[in-house]
Amino acid sequence: MDISSGEDSDISESEMEEYEEKYYEKLKNGNYKIKVSNEKYTCPFCPKKKKQDFLYKDLLQHASGVGKSNSDKRSAREKANHLALFKYLENDLRGTVGSSSSSAAAAAAEVEDPLSGCDHDEKIVWPWTGVVVNIPTQKLEDGRSVGGSGSKLRDELIRRGFNPLRVHPLWNYRGHSGTAVVEFRKDWPGLHNALSFEKAYEADHHGKKDWFANNGVKEGLYAWVARADDYKSSTIIGEHLRKIGDLKTVSELMEEEARKQDRLVTNLTNIIETKNKHIQEMEQRCSETSKSLEALMEEKDNLSQAYNEEIKKIQVSARDHFQRIFSDHEKLKSQLESHKKDLELRGVELEKREALNESERKKLAEELEENAVQNSALHLAALEQKRADENVMKLAEDQKRQKEELHNRIIQLEKKLDQKQALELEIEQLRGSLNVIRHMGDEDDIEVLEKVDASLKELREKEAELEDLEALNQTLIVRERKSNDELQDARKELINGLKEISTRSQIGVKRMGELDSKPFLEAMKRRYNEELAEERASEVCSLWEEYLKDPDWHPFKRIKLEGGEEYQEVIDDEDEKLRDLTDQMGIEAYKSVTSAIKEINEYNPSGRYIISELWNYGEGRKATLKEGVTFLLKLWDNAKRKRGMT
Repeated sequence: MDISSGEDSDISESEMEEYEEKYYEKLKNGNYKIKVSNEKYTCPFCPKKKKQDFLYKDLLQHASGVGKSNSDKRSAREKANHLALFKYLENDLRGTVGSSSSSAAAAAAEVEDPLSGCDHDEKIVWPWTGVVVNIPTQKLEDGRSVGGSGSKLRDELIRRGFNPLRVHPLWNYRGHSGTAVVEFRKDWPGLHNALSFEKAYEADHHGKKDWFANNGVKEGLYAWVARADDYKSSTIIGEHLRKIGDLKTVSELMEEEARKQDRLVTNLTNIIETKNKHIQEMEQRCSETSKSLEALMEEKDNLSQAYNEEIKKIQVSARDHFQRIFSDHEKLKSQLESHKKDLELRGVELEKREALNESERKKLAEELEENAVQNSALHLAALEQKRADENVMKLAEDQKRQKEELHNRIIQLEKKLDQKQALELEIEQLRGSLNVIRHMGDEDDIEVLEKVDASLKELREKEAELEDLEALNQTLIVRERKSNDELQDARKELINGLKEISTRSQIGVKRMGELDSKPFLEAMKRRYNEELAEERASEVCSLWEEYLKDPDWHPFKRIKLEGGEEYQEVIDDEDEKLRDLTDQMGIEAYKSVTSAIKEINEYNPSGRYIISELWNYGEGRKATLKEGVTFLLKLWDNAKRKRGMT
């Protein structure tokens, strides 16, 4: 059935879709005869074409090429008819082709994948290039020819789905030659587009064979993919193709791509092996570091245990030593008290003797006066008695003076008992007194001074022993300081290592003094939209971070602890900035700021900047070095087991 003469008038572009649906329904209802035999089909809309019989794939390409053509020689009605035919062949007729016609199914597959029908050993110009001829040109007055631009033809090909990169019109000394070269991408999709481009023009009987066929006047554009004969030709097309490309087969390109893939795989394999070696080296270093840390921990424990034992011994020895010194001081004090009492008793006795001697002297003087007339012998006896009395008086005065001196020295010893230099001076004085008393022959005083001398000698020995203990204590303090320095270095290395491990676990690295911005964001979301809230929260957080760094801002106060004389620093709730923060941002923001300032005040009060600390998140406290090392060893064991499983 042909198209009725009543529909000869053309339609507008806006009516094409409606017209296409109309003829698609007619094709479905069987108003047009399309299938001639099992493998032969005809186009009901091209009754004047010489070639009336098509294979399924040829008819499909013909309908697609005419329907999607941008040529002005194709009317809108003709394009709509062929688009309806293409839709009918795709949606309704493909299933009726059936397994009895394997060639038709292969043809449909070839329409979807033009590479399936491509000869892999045929030499094609690469990069993939198409040739377009019979481009309309016009001659100017000077005899030169001009034609359409390459961009216009490129846009038309893009609209038809061939996706060219660019179109180069070829010019010679006469102007536009009426030919152009179409460049496609260098990859396999580019070849797919080039072959689809060629087959579309072949389906419209505007391919390479149709161009070189001697069948009269050629109208419209003719196009094909450039191959060896085009490349080697002496025309302007061949000259341009030899400048921009080379001849290659699909097989050669596939082999070249396979070689590139092999090189890439080899390079990646080498990189993987290098990475594996690096991982093994890191594991070995980690193992050595772990062993070193274990040895350091063991040495530290041993040193700590030895230090604690030495400290206990020193404390016990010092306590015993001071106890002995205190006891000796008490004994010496008691002895001095006893000696003082003895001297006081002797003073009383000397006073009594002095009084007795005075009375006897008076009696003797009276007797001398009464017996002045006695003989010279008695007079001489009286003179001798007087000299004896004078000697006795002098001796009594000397004893009294010595008693007073000893009494004063005892008082000074009581006042300067804990002062070493005064004690040594007193020793020398007592030794002088000892020598005097020895000459006088008083055995009791000599015994007391000898005891004092012995006590002072023992005190010197104990002071020497105390100096030795202080020297030992100083040595242990130096060793402890060195051990603490080594442990601090190990702790710093552990913190730096854990920074690079992003794991959510009980042990990790906490930035002390870092401000939590979440409460500020929540407070701003209650006032603004989400985008503006994030901006405002960021500004407020930055402001409070500057406050935290300010050494002049110290929102703390000192309170006295109950039952003691010690003081403690706590947050000053009356601080003006904190009150404003609570009023404007809420209690959660207040907690975030106070928590950060407490951490800074505890861990870095002088620098007022954020520091990293090994932290036990499970218990909310500073982690010990042992906990950090144990956690690191567990991570290493887990990683080792995972690699063993893979």
